[in-house]
Order: sequence, then structure tokens, then C-alpha cells
Amino acid sequence: MMPVLARAVREVEGAVERGAVRPSVRTKFQVVALLVREERARVNADKSASDTHRAEQLRRLDGIATILAKTAAREPSLLALLAEDAVVSDAAAALKRQMLVSAGVEPPEEPAPKEPPAAAPTTARQVVPQSVVARQLANPFLAPDFSSAPPRDVQPRRLAGWELITPLLKSFEYATASSTKALPKPTSLRTASGVDLMLHQAQLVAATAAGHRTFLLADEPGLGKTAQALLAAQAADAYPLLAVVPNVVKTNWAREAGLWTPRKTATVIHGDGDTIDGFADIVVVNYEVLDRHVGWLGDLGFRGMVVDEAHFIKNKKSQRSQNVLRLSERIRSRTARPLLMALTGTPLINDIEDFTPIWEFLGWIDETGPRAELMQSLEETGLTPADPGFYAAARARVIDLGVVRRRKVDVAADIPARRIADLPVELDDAAGRSIREAERELTNRLVARYESALATRTSGDVVDGIDHELVRRVAGWERSDPDTAKTGENVFSLVRRIGRAKAGLAADYAAQLAHNVGKVVFFARHIEVMDAAEKLFAERGIAYSSIRGDQTAKNRQKNIDAFVNDPEVSIAVCSLLTAGVGINLQVASNVVLAELSWTNAEQTQAIDRVHRIGQEEPVTAWRIIAAQTIDTRIADLIDAKAGLAAKALDGSDEELSSSADLQLEALVTLLTNALGGDG
Repeated sequence: MMPVLARAVREVEGAVERGAVRPSVRTKFQVVALLVREERARVNADKSASDTHRAEQLRRLDGIATILAKTAAREPSLLALLAEDAVVSDAAAALKRQMLVSAGVEPPEEPAPKEPPAAAPTTARQVVPQSVVARQLANPFLAPDFSSAPPRDVQPRRLAGWELITPLLKSFEYATASSTKALPKPTSLRTASGVDLMLHQAQLVAATAAGHRTFLLADEPGLGKTAQALLAAQAADAYPLLAVVPNVVKTNWAREAGLWTPRKTATVIHGDGDTIDGFADIVVVNYEVLDRHVGWLGDLGFRGMVVDEAHFIKNKKSQRSQNVLRLSERIRSRTARPLLMALTGTPLINDIEDFTPIWEFLGWIDETGPRAELMQSLEETGLTPADPGFYAAARARVIDLGVVRRRKVDVAADIPARRIADLPVELDDAAGRSIREAERELTNRLVARYESALATRTSGDVVDGIDHELVRRVAGWERSDPDTAKTGENVFSLVRRIGRAKAGLAADYAAQLAHNVGKVVFFARHIEVMDAAEKLFAERGIAYSSIRGDQTAKNRQKNIDAFVNDPEVSIAVCSLLTAGVGINLQVASNVVLAELSWTNAEQTQAIDRVHRIGQEEPVTAWRIIAAQTIDTRIADLIDAKAGLAAKALDGSDEELSSSADLQLEALVTLLTNALGGDG
């Protein structure tokens, strides 16, 4: 067993050192950890072995475990795979059996497959609005729609025995060309209600009218995905239609439905749904209350489902992801070819694996592999993952299922350009001095941790200069230490303090912009920064709208309308987390980012509230950065991560970002610089 484990752990270590942390590497890491755990238990329980032999085996296992720990310190996202309750995928189980066979160990018999539960359990309080009961009573014999037979299960031939999810994901990781399905030429650019469409919007509607029913609509933000989804539902007659959306945009979805499909009624679920129209054609619900309604929604007979900001379901363990996948499965079981659409301008936030739950929602794959349509298509290529041409062919087959990605520069040449301009500000008051002192305190604590780890190292390893592997481990300890907030400044509280210190300067700059160029959108992450900005605007007599997460949907929409329609309202003060998705603020062409995001995707979403269809002026996002603080490094890290979606969907040759988060990287930089490195 030992040679097999040693070889596998070195392969994982080498892949992580190269930055190639792909799904297959994660699987191998988890399997090695599982086998080390089992082998240790077996060695300890073997009464026939001598003490010397047992000690030697345990020493070798300790060496493998040490490499695993060092590798996890270099790539912290692997740590979750070491947990006792970590999910063991089918791919991991298959690899484990393969490694046991390679070591000459007979693997245990596979347990018989369990019968799937009739419905996913949920602890949430379930409700059924009275208007829905009335609809159910009006049509008590609602029958499933199997007018178009679903594809029959395909028994793999050439691909039998292959694990295919990982190769399918890799096919996008190794992208060399743009990822978008070929769409038909539309016969008209005008809707039945007389509203004009852009060509790229009309193409998607034409594809739906021609019979296509699943789409990952990943157009860049601002290209009118909501309109395309509503018109696609009309073209497919996919009513009733369910739209699962973020809370901040659900009222706007109802408005858009009234604009694009005025002959169809839309209803919005608030809370327990007491005010909804149970007979509506379009039902809009937000992720946060979906758990209360998932029962009756699954039985209403929807013929279409749209998931807006679909990257919200990237974590399959989350309740909202499970609810969405459960509803999708229920709809597909009752309607042979429902319209299923996942809308997101940022489908990849951290990792290529973010695709997986979206593909499951669309019915392209399940937890074990491709479903019938995709499997048949892959079989028709005549290739396996061992063949050089498989990845390009597999990528093309997935795209043909309905991946649609259009960039502004390609389809909306009339949308003006945008740029991000960094504005360094000096924090030279007492707050600034306090922040720099807190950053020094944090840095000194990191150095002390590093030196202590060096002094107590028992492995005997000696590294010339800075031990960068140890630096990452120390940064990981610091980030995950719950006691740092009690004993001193941590990276989260430090960044929050910097945001508060910049608030007045950022608000002052926004006020100047409003005076000189017109309407401005001001984004902040924390409530106290928004409060400080609004106080300054009020003192200067500047009318503003406030768009926050603690507002009712009605009040939030009222404030959005005031900013858009009232020429006296100069500034929209927006929560980065609440107003960064789904709203249209293109009456402004200047954005002030008072605080930095933790992801490039979040920053892009915020800017694209302004840089979208309907914008007539060049857009500038003014990013306020505190000079000579950790703020500057965070800005650099955000920019460095911008290539993830471009690599997978746009065919860019930019390096694919790793999944390591910005907090860790920022701490690594602080410590490296303090030790005399170049960061």
C-alpha cells in the first residue's frame, strides 16, 4: 500500500505546486487521506506484526500525512476534504477502489444502491397560500405533460467505465475558443407587443421558438438577460413559469414581465405568499423564502423555470441550491421538455467546478455523470478522455446543449466603453495613523507566528531564505484563528476600519462628481460607510437615494425609481451586496467604489448596474484606495483574478485563477514583505 500512497501524494503535491488544482487532483488528495486513515487503523489493529514493523509503517504513514498537511497549507481549499463528514463522490470511491487493487488489496464489496427518497427532507416551515389552494381545486386532475417524450437512457459503450464529470469540466479549463452555441437568425427584431430587441436577444428567442429548451445564458452583465428569458418563455409557451431570483430584483422581474410579455400576469411571493395571485402565469420567488414554498411549487405544474444570478447555487450543500435542484428535478419529471434557463453574467466565481450545480439544474448531468442527451452526444464523438481530441469535442457538445455567452464588445458596439480608475487617498489623520499601527500589529503577529513555527520545527528541513510554504501555512492559521479579533486586529476588521476611514473622502469625491458631471452611483460594503456618506450628502444639501438590504422591496424600488426618474436626485448610495445585482442605474455614467470587493465578480456586477444596454456615455468606475495600506494589495489581487470566466467562457489565454481567497493572499503578502521578500 505504501508505494501506491507515496506516488499518489507526490502527484498531488506536484500539481498544487504548479497551481494545477483541478477536480481530479482534489479527488486524489481526498482518497489518499482516506486510505492513510484506514491504513493507520489497520496497522494499529494488526496484532501479528512486530513492534518494529508497526513503528516503521506508522512512520511512513506520518510522512505521507505530513505531505498532505503541507499541500493543504499551500492550497487551503483542500482542507475541507479532510473533514470527517466530507462527502465522498462517486469519482473518489472509484479511484479508491482502483488504488486498493493496484496495491494488491481486495476492495470491500460495494453496498447495494439505496432507493432515492421520494422528496428531499426539509426542516423549514412549509406553507400553501390560499390562492394556490384555489388554483389546485380548480384543476385537481393536473396531469403530467409527456407530449414530447424525454430521451431514453443511453447505455455507454465506448465510454463505459469512464468518470466523465472531471473531463467535461477540464474541457472548459483548457478553453481555446469562445463558448457560445450557434443560434439561428431571427425573422424579426420586434416583439409581438411592439418592443424592439437587439440582435443577440432576438437570436436566443429564435432558438427557443425553433425548439431548444435548456440554456446557460452567461451574457455579460447589462445585455438584457431578463428580457431574453421572459421572451423565451413566451416563444416556448412555458407557462406557468417559475423565476427564482435574488430578493433585491424580484419586484423588477414583475415589472420586466409587464414590459416584455404584457399579456401574461406575474405575481411575486413575499414571505408566506398571502398576497400572491395563485392563477398567475409567472411566479417570481426569491432564494431566501424558497424553502417555505418548495412543496407546492413542485406540484403546480410549471412548464418552465428560470434561475437568475445562477452562481448563487454554486454551493451544492446550501439549502437554496438543494431547493433549486429539487424543483428542477420535479419539473422535469412532470414535463418532458420544460424550458430551463440559468442566467448569470459571472458563472465562475472561484473555480471551474462552479459549473456543476448549474449543469445539474439544466438536466445535462446528475451526480454520477452525463444524462442521456449529453451521453449520447459524447458517444457519437467516438472518443474517450484518453484521446487527444476528446476535450475539444466534449466542450463543443456541452456548448451545443445551450451555453450562450456574448460579450458587450461583440454584440453591443453602441454601448460605450468602461474603465476602472484607481484614486489613491492618504489617510493622514488620527484614524489613518491608527490603521497603519494596526497593520503593523497584524504584521508583527504574523512574523512572530512564522518565527515560532521555524523554531519549533521538528522535521529538520532547512530552506534558504523565506520558506514560502510555511508563509502560506502561517497566513492560513491567522485567517482561521477565532481569537485574533479578541487579541488584536485581523484582516477582516482591518479592512472594515479602512473602509470607515475612507468614507468621508469617497463621499466628498462623489459629491464633486455629482456637481460636475451629473448622477453618480456610490457603492459601499458596510452600513456605517453608507451612513457616513449619506450624512455628508445631507449636510451639503445633495438629494440622494438609499438602496439597502434592510428595506422592503417596495421601498427599495421607490428609491431606485427616484434616482432614475427625478433629476434632483443626484446620488444613489448602494449596498455592494444588495444593489450589486439585477438593477438598472444606467442614467449615471460614474460609479464610486468606496470599499473594495473580495472578488472581481462582485466588483464587475456593481459596475455593470451602470454599464449596460441603454447607457449612452462612457462609464468610469472610481475605485477609492487607501495608499500605503493593505488596500492597495487587495486591489491588485482583485485585478489578478479577473481572468477566470474569460478563460473558461471567452476563450481567453489568460491564466486561470486559483480558488485561494483574497484574505489569505493579502496575509501572505504582508508576511512576505515583512520578511524581506518582494510579495
